[in-house]
Formats: sequence, structure tokens, C-alpha cells
Amino acid sequence: MKDYQEFNLGNIKLLSGKILKSAQLIYKTYGKLNKDHSNVIVLPTFYTGTHIRNEGFIGKNRAINPNKFFIISINMFGNGFSTSPSNAIKLQRGSQFPEITLWDNIYCQHKLINEKLNIKKIALVTGWSMAGCQSYQWAAQYPDMVKAILPFCASSKTSIHNHVFLEGVKAALITDKSWNNGNYKKQPVAGLKSFGRVYAGWAFSQDFYRKKLYKKFGFESVEDLLKDWANDHAKNWDANDLLSKLKTWQLNNISSGPLYKGNYIKALRSIRAKTILMPCNQDLYFRTEDNMYEEKFIKRVSLKPIDSPYGHCAANPGNDKNFQRKLDQNIAELLT
Repeated sequence: MKDYQEFNLGNIKLLSGKILKSAQLIYKTYGKLNKDHSNVIVLPTFYTGTHIRNEGFIGKNRAINPNKFFIISINMFGNGFSTSPSNAIKLQRGSQFPEITLWDNIYCQHKLINEKLNIKKIALVTGWSMAGCQSYQWAAQYPDMVKAILPFCASSKTSIHNHVFLEGVKAALITDKSWNNGNYKKQPVAGLKSFGRVYAGWAFSQDFYRKKLYKKFGFESVEDLLKDWANDHAKNWDANDLLSKLKTWQLNNISSGPLYKGNYIKALRSIRAKTILMPCNQDLYFRTEDNMYEEKFIKRVSLKPIDSPYGHCAANPGNDKNFQRKLDQNIAELLT
């Protein structure tokens, strides 16, 4: 029995002009919608996230409390649940899958929330990493609908350095001979393992390795951690799915699309939602400096950076109790 819900979108015209055929969003809800529909929290998914992994941000003793709020956890296109290279119709499967932007994701999420669920206002959109990028996109694309956003370890536009980092992990994957330009008959396992090993160097900070904090996860050595990351990516991910989402990440820019036509400052100034930006100062690719720039133009904004040796992975549920405590405090502030 499926523990999630499906929303069939039909054929969707993408920002690129191409058509995503038989598009489908997979989502799960928690809690109950109140009478005036004012208790809605939207949780998009992060890069290697799903609605299941988002459950680490939800709890009866957490700020995102299903006893108080109606929580909608929506899988991003390309993550293997919602329409992705691995599950698309035959003509668009694998290497034939079209380029997807965050504009496309949020356009479709809006259709789900507005048309199917009949919700006109969102109390909060929040999320980690690419999910946080989607919270900015929500606030810029539908500024009258979103009351508050809290992107953590995220940015409203992917920086050049972040783009280059992603090119590095991509290169590690596609050098596998069995990759075959995405037309592989079986998963390029060696490439996926290389992808995971390279990514491990970016996900945590230098302090994480210097202090040997990997031992807190049960790894006796760095090599044990690297093998775990390699095997996790080879076991759990389709290569085309990873690269589809990676391209979406690289294209992240809230000014893309017909509303702002590339005017990034105008897009930032359009955000009416009460905003808390929560970077980790030791994050190696979503840098605090990017959020400092955003702060200059978003009207109702607080910048609340945090230090953590876990770097980008400080936000991963269970890694850093102090980060979790501060995150819940900030969410509660926005929801009062």
C-alpha cells in the first residue's frame, strides 16, 4: 500500500518551451487543515531527499508539528518519486528527459496546492539546500500567497562556485564507460561511487575531518565514510535522476521566467514573505556571503547564520542538535 498521494498534471509546458508529458507530483500530507486554511506548511525536497527524508524535520515535539499544522511534503521532479528520468513515459525516459527548472517545479506545486487542495495561503515554505532554494522560488513566483519562508543552507541563485562544484561531481559520474551519454543498460556503478566519494569532501567542513567527527557516525576511518557515501549513491540512485536534479540546481535563479525576465534584484525585492535566512558559516558551497547579499534586497528579512563543523550537513536531521534547536526556534518565530 502506498503511503503517499499522486497528483496527475497531464502535459506541462516547461520554461524551456518543451513539454513534460504525463507529469505527476508525488506528495504526502501530515496533520489536518484548519477551518480557515491558515496552518499550511510546505516542505519541498532537497537534492537527495524525498518526502520520507523530510520526516526528519517534522515531529510532535518540533516546530513543524503535525498536531498544529497541515504539512505538505512535495517531491521535486527528478527525485525518483515525482516524474523523473527513471520513471517518465518511454519517449522521455533516461537521456531524453527534458530540462527542468525550479520555476517548473513551483508552477506545478502551485497547481497541486491551489487547484487540488484548494489552499490560497501558505503560512511557511521551508527546507534544506535545494528545498530552501524552492522556498525562495515560491516567495518570488507567488508573492501574494506565501506569508513566510525559511531557507536553510540555500540560496536564491546558484553561485558560479557552486555551479563549478557540481560540474566536479558530475564529471566523476559521467567518466564511467558504461554511462554512454545517459543511454546505459545498467546503472554506471563505478561512476555513481565516484560521485559519492567526491561529494563527501564538500558535504562536511574541514573541521569535521580535522576533529574526526565521522567517528560519531560509527566510522573508524575516513575511508569507511567514503565507502559508505560511494555505496549509498550506487545503491539508492539512478544516474540520470541525479544529473537531472543537478541541472535544475545549476539553473536555480529566482529571476528566471516571465515575471522578472532575469532581473535578479527585482525578484529579491518582490519577496513579501517574512524571511529568515539561516546559512551555516562552514557550508562549503551555499555560502553565508550569498545570503548577506540577498539580505540587502529582501524587505522583511533576518539573517541568522550558525556555526557547525558539519558544514552543509549540519542541517541533516540528527547531525547537529544545536542546529536543530536554532532551526526550530526560527521556524516558531515565523509561525507566531
